[in-house]
Amino acid sequence: MPLPLLFFFLLVLLLNSSNYSCAAKVVTCSYIVPFHRRAHTISITDYGGVGDGRYINTKAFKEAVYAIQRLRRAGGTLLYVPPGVYLTGPFNLTSNMTLYLAAGAVIKATQDSLNWPLIPPLPSYGRGRERPGGRYMSLIHGDGLQDVVITGKNGTIDGQGGVWWNMWRRRTLKFTRPNLVEFLNSRNIIISNVIFKNSPFWNIHPVYCSNVVVRFVTILAPHDSPNTDGVDPDSSSNVCIEDSYISTGDDLVSVKSGWDEYGIAYGRPSVNITVRRVTGSSPFAGIAIGSETSGGVENVRAEHINLYGIGIGIHIKTNAGRGGYIKNIKVFDVYMEDARKGIKISGNVGDHPDGKYNRDALPVVKGITIKHVRGVKVQQAGLMQGLRNSPFTYICLSDINLGGVTGPSRTPSWQCSDVSGIAYQVSPSPCSQLISRPSGSCPNYSS
Repeated sequence: MPLPLLFFFLLVLLLNSSNYSCAAKVVTCSYIVPFHRRAHTISITDYGGVGDGRYINTKAFKEAVYAIQRLRRAGGTLLYVPPGVYLTGPFNLTSNMTLYLAAGAVIKATQDSLNWPLIPPLPSYGRGRERPGGRYMSLIHGDGLQDVVITGKNGTIDGQGGVWWNMWRRRTLKFTRPNLVEFLNSRNIIISNVIFKNSPFWNIHPVYCSNVVVRFVTILAPHDSPNTDGVDPDSSSNVCIEDSYISTGDDLVSVKSGWDEYGIAYGRPSVNITVRRVTGSSPFAGIAIGSETSGGVENVRAEHINLYGIGIGIHIKTNAGRGGYIKNIKVFDVYMEDARKGIKISGNVGDHPDGKYNRDALPVVKGITIKHVRGVKVQQAGLMQGLRNSPFTYICLSDINLGGVTGPSRTPSWQCSDVSGIAYQVSPSPCSQLISRPSGSCPNYSS
């Protein structure tokens, strides 16, 4: 096990330990969703579930969830998944329930795409993210729910995504690939103490949700797996992502809010997103915003982030035609090692759903504060490219040291255009568009 991963799991063990006397001092946002212990428990085996890795358990999961929904027991019901491998197609959850995976329990997705129902595209996207039309339903799905928990003793939810990745590579996809877990129009969601692996597409996708906690999870996918983002809060508010390890083929955490004219029309921003104590690795970004931000993104705070073997440490990305806004973003206390690029803030990233988007719909990007960042073996410190007719403003970099790779390099340390702001104690020296000052603090850009 790599040392950074080992150290991370030791930290998680300490934080989970009842003997850890300093646990009360750990800053957390997980209180936004109260944790309810269920008064009642049923087992998937009560409904015919078989954990032999061969039997298809879709009917068992559907019947168990239907029983919880129909009985409506006071205090809700816990669905227990005992040790074993439970092969299944997609299924829905219901309100006031906990899906609990015991140690050694694996919920494994069937690889036959014929077993995956199609659902309508998200209204803020207008079509499937990859292909026109609908999209495949996520393995574990919920719409219009409240008070739902997915947890356990580090059981595994395995999307068996290889068959989907190969369809993407061969360009034989008919519809957009499924997420591993998706909640729509839901509130008071907790996802904790579960391993997610090999998602066909994005791993955890709360969209049009409020009050969501993702904590103490591990998310794994090969670095060459396409679009396997870790956690993507999308047009959602009050989202807390903490104390997790993510190693995937795309962004570890990416905040989104809809795609071009569809996101503008839907008009639901992502607001009040906190990302804290996340460690991980990816050929793409560690902490990302975008590129789908047409509904707006505001009040994002990411801190105590450790990145190893990363493409871009911090990536804020949008495009002409997106519209929307990205403002009041705060990123503090980041360590990155072996990175292609330390910081990237760019207005020319991402594709478009169709030719109907308004090319004059220019995003507004302002109030970006990045402080206390350390980097080792960083090939390029930063790239900041705003839009000529909508420059990115009020950018503040403070106490940043991004050590470069050894040997000659043809790439300048910083490349900037159509941006403005200030810089304090930044090494290597930032581009001239940022007014360099020897000391001071970043202004409050929250307004």
